[in-house]
Amino acid sequence: MKTPPIVTPQEWEAARERLLVKEKEITRARDALAAERRRMPWLAVEKRYEFIGPEGRASLLDLFEGRRQLIVYRAFFEPGVHGWPDHACDGCSLVADQVAHVAHLNARDTTLAFASRAPQPDIARVKARMGWSMPWYTMTDEFDVDFGVDEWHGTNAFIRDGDSVFRTYFINNRGDEAMGGTWSYLDITALGRQEEWEDSPEGYPQTPPYEWWNWHDAYGDAELSQERLAEVAAAGTVTDRPSGGRGTAGCC
Repeated sequence: MKTPPIVTPQEWEAARERLLVKEKEITRARDALAAERRRMPWLAVEKRYEFIGPEGRASLLDLFEGRRQLIVYRAFFEPGVHGWPDHACDGCSLVADQVAHVAHLNARDTTLAFASRAPQPDIARVKARMGWSMPWYTMTDEFDVDFGVDEWHGTNAFIRDGDSVFRTYFINNRGDEAMGGTWSYLDITALGRQEEWEDSPEGYPQTPPYEWWNWHDAYGDAELSQERLAEVAAAGTVTDRPSGGRGTAGCC
């Protein structure tokens, strides 16, 4: 193994600063790309799809769980796939292992769900074994064919207006590698992170960064949420978010 040169602390810091310039360029480019996603046209989903979940039959609209946005990852866990019946495929399992606590997505009016062709008892068993908590449904029709995930994994984003559902974005292949974190999921949605620093169309929902962030077990607890807001207010506000500015609390 041919290693890089060994340098002094000053030389190491100078090398890091040179790379940091490029990293910030990538961050700003990623923000600009997400802004373009929020301006993507919407595709009406007019066909009725049916899934089976822990509570029985469910429509695509049901998968939203009452929220405005839905992200569906097509995971390969079913007869004929490597790992069956003890595991989902290696790659889809790696994706599932990386999923952050879904409460943070839910706080942004967004639901994440997985979908496979495995029966619910098998899904429940593997979720328990692997410690996965995201909603996971059984496909029963052509959903995977119609949305480009019948032969390969992929992530579809949807939004609803009342009972009308629209497809807003789709990624697959290496695009799925970045998924798992709350921010990566929100960045592919039509509404984005919904924070004030984002470049979004007029009228899109936005709130100050940090103020909506919470412990995953406190979003539904009014007392804890108010305590969190008070702490944020006392610490000060975040400025210049896209450029990597820091709040007075010194985090992020």
